Parts: sequence; structure tokens; C-alpha cells
Amino acid sequence: MKLNTQIVLLFIVFSTCFQCKKSNEDITKKLETKNRVHYAKGFSIVNYNGFSILKVENPWPKANKNYTYILKEKNGTIPDSLKQFTTVAIPIQSIVVTSTTHIPSLEMLNVEKTLVGFPNLDYISSEKVRALIDAKKVKELGSNQTLNTEVVLELEPNVIIGYGIDNTNPTLDNLQKNGLKVLLNGDWNEQTPLGKAEWIKFFGALYGKQKQATKIFEKIEKDYLKTIEIVKKATYKPTILAGDMYEDKWYLPKGTSWGSQLLSEAQGNYLWATTSGTGSLSLSFETVFEKAKNADIWITSGQFETFKAMEDANSHYAQFKAFQNKNVYSFSNKKGKTGGVLYYELAPNRPDVVLKDIVKILHPELLVGYKPFFFEKLR
Repeated sequence: MKLNTQIVLLFIVFSTCFQCKKSNEDITKKLETKNRVHYAKGFSIVNYNGFSILKVENPWPKANKNYTYILKEKNGTIPDSLKQFTTVAIPIQSIVVTSTTHIPSLEMLNVEKTLVGFPNLDYISSEKVRALIDAKKVKELGSNQTLNTEVVLELEPNVIIGYGIDNTNPTLDNLQKNGLKVLLNGDWNEQTPLGKAEWIKFFGALYGKQKQATKIFEKIEKDYLKTIEIVKKATYKPTILAGDMYEDKWYLPKGTSWGSQLLSEAQGNYLWATTSGTGSLSLSFETVFEKAKNADIWITSGQFETFKAMEDANSHYAQFKAFQNKNVYSFSNKKGKTGGVLYYELAPNRPDVVLKDIVKILHPELLVGYKPFFFEKLR
């Protein structure tokens, strides 16, 4: 009788353990999902029951370190294996961002009122955020590399969104040591237009608005791809010169950069498309003039608003065919009321609009009735 009882107890324990193991396996299968990011190479989001894992993998060129953040929902439980990473309770209620390219995501998600601080407020162009600044609801934090730590500590934001040019940012390190949560954002380091725009999902995850962020991005993606299909009808690829002189060098996009890709997608013949890299080329005036003096279209860097201003800056600009034919375009006319250029803030988030603008410039017959949003001919 005693032996039978022991056998029964062993059977119960074995069955219970087996059921627990099976149950845990089923839960893991049920909760684990695919990465929600498709174009961006610098971050990923995987959702579980009660929390998400947000990984930032390439916050600056040639970064050799990845960053993992745990986004914890209310009543969510974080496994012991993940407690070593920075945990953020979501949805967040207050934020400090450090790049104007972060502003449009907040605005598109209708959470701009959670912004409590920003470095160099004059750079912000968004009318909604400027209204918050005027109402003293967003604090000036100095410059990105030397944030006013005293003000930031007083604000106690739920998160600070930083970005790095390299692995050194002592200000952000100091804020972390003081208990604040810093998350790195590498949107600027993405190499494709849709990759840059997809970072709205990064902010959507912080605010518990992943579905809304995905819906916004999918609309941008759809319009972008639709324009690509339309411009395939183009029968001619105009030659394009970009950039202009700064001090004694001419700066223009490298061939695999974000700007160059947009020119290519718009069926333009960018004269430096075969160069590699995501930054800017630095060339002499003579080198550029020799190759681009007969270019059909000239898209400047946004320094100038008029032909006179260009010629006053450098009389040799008038030797280019595009200048002589008044085919020079700039994005410098759209500015916030304190002088911030809207293009630098909004364009990386809205490649669909930038692409349509460029298509309208290069192939006006294909987008009848469309008026460019960012770009205008120089006056």
C-alpha cells in the first residue's frame, strides 16, 4: 500500500512538472512575436506579454555596441534575465529629445505636450511645439553636447532621447549616473529614406502607441512606393547638381546617401551617384564646375533664397547652365518663426513628401496639380 502511494505521488509530481513545462513553452510561443521593424537597420522591437524589448543596434557610424531597453507595461512582469537592462515604464508621460528630427514623431503621435525640454529651442520649427515653447512649457537646455544638467535634473523626465556622433557623451553619462534614463536614437544614421521614417515606431513603443505609429508609417510607405511607380513613366532623366560652397569647399551628397537615393528614386541623373558613402563629398569649385556646368537642375543646400544672394556669395555660380536657366531649387524658404529650417526637422520623417517634391521638379508632367511642399525655385 505504501509503495503504491509513492508511485501515485511520483506520477502526480511528474505530471505537474510536465504540465508546467508545457505551459511555459506554450506561453513563450504565444507571446513571442517577430520584429516590428522592416526598413530601419538601427533598431528592433519585439513584444511580449506585459513588456517589449527595444534594441538600438547602430546609433552612430561603425558603432560596436548594442543597447537594449525594456519597456514595461503597467502590471507587467520582467523576467530576471532582463533586469540588467534599462527598464522604462510605459506609456511615458514626459520626455526630453535632443534632435529636431525627433519632434515630428511626437507631433504625429499627438504627444508633443509631453516634451519638457530641448537644446537650442530656436531650431524647432513645428508650430505646435513653438506654441508650447511660448507658453513656457518646454525648457531651454543649452546645446546637445553640453546639456544643462541642473535643469534636466529638475525636470525629471521619464526618458531622455539622445544621439551620438561617437561613443563619447559625458553629459548623457552624467545624467544616467544621476538616475535618469537615457535612450539612444540613431535615426540620422539610417541609409534609406523609409528606414529613417520608420523610427516613428521607436517613439510609438515608448508611448504605448505601436499600432498608431505603424499605421502612420504604413501611410508614408504607401505614398512613397506609389510615387516610385508613377515616376517609372518618366522618359528622361535630367542631370542634377547638388549642394554649394561653404568656405572654400563644395559640399554635396555622396552617392549612397539618403539625399542621393531620393534623387535616384525620382528618376534623376545625379552626377555623383556612383560615389559611395552616406555623408558629404568635399570638392573644389573647379572639380564641380568641370563635371556639372551643364547640369539641368541644381538643388542647393538651403543657404540661399534668391539668385542675387547666390551670386553675391560667389559670382562664379552664374557660370552654371542651371543658374542661367533659373533651374535652381532650395528648401530654405520654409522656416519656423525663430529661423529653424523646416526641412531639416521634418524631411527625414516624411520621405514621401520629399520624393513627390523632387519628382515635381524633375518631371512636372507626372504630378499634375501637385505643389512642392519643401522645395521652391529661387526667386
